Amino acid sequence: MAHRGMKKWRPFATMLEQYTGLQEVINKQLEVPRPLLTEEQMKQMNFTLIEALHTNKQVYLTYYKRGQCIKETGFIQFVDSLGGLFIFIDDAFELKNKMRLSKLIDVRLV
Repeated sequence: MAHRGMKKWRPFATMLEQYTGLQEVINKQLEVPRPLLTEEQMKQMNFTLIEALHTNKQVYLTYYKRGQCIKETGFIQFVDSLGGLFIFIDDAFELKNKMRLSKLIDVRLV
C-alpha cells in the first residue's frame, strides 16, 4: 500500500465561504479612520514632494487606503499640485504608482 502522507488540519479553511467571511471580519476590525490633516501639514507635504522630485531624494510615504495607513519608501517622479496627483516609484518592486495627493498622510525625506 502506498504511503499518502499526512494532511495538515486547517479548521477554518475547509469551507471557502467561511474563511472569506472570517477574513472580512478581521479586516474590518483592523480599519482605522482617515487622519485629518491641517492646511499647514498639507503645504509641508507638498513642499517635501517638490523637494524630493527636484533633488531625486528618497522619501517615506504614508498614505490611506481601504481603512489602513500604508507606509512605503520610494522616489517621486512627478507632482501635479493643481490636478492633485503625484507619481512615485516604490523601492520594493520599482513599480510606478499614480496616487491622489488627498490620500497622503505624511511624506518625509530619507
